[in-house]
Amino acid sequence: QVQLVESGGGLVQPGGSLKLSCAGSERIFSIYSMRWFRQPTGKQRELVATITNSGSPTYADSVKGRFTISKDSGKQTVYLEMNSVKTEDTALYYCNIRSVRGEYWGQGTQVTVSS
Repeated sequence: QVQLVESGGGLVQPGGSLKLSCAGSERIFSIYSMRWFRQPTGKQRELVATITNSGSPTYADSVKGRFTISKDSGKQTVYLEMNSVKTEDTALYYCNIRSVRGEYWGQGTQVTVSS
């Protein structure tokens, strides 16, 4: 069973930067897309960014121009670079990989933006 492991979360001041990583525990074949979601406490999970197998990224309006999603398909790894963070970016961030064999989720990494 493939496991996704996120890292890079933590406490950051408003205006600061953070880079999240998510790595698969084994090779994942025929990946359709890699995505980052987030879930603030007491709120619904929302899609933050998607990168397709061809490398095309899309972003939620709330993070456009501040966050960058990238990937290393050969290593089953997806990244989320977060710049100019705001307090409203505080949430538990999850990675998600969809492939021909199914969908995989990470356990989540907490990002807290506070001064």
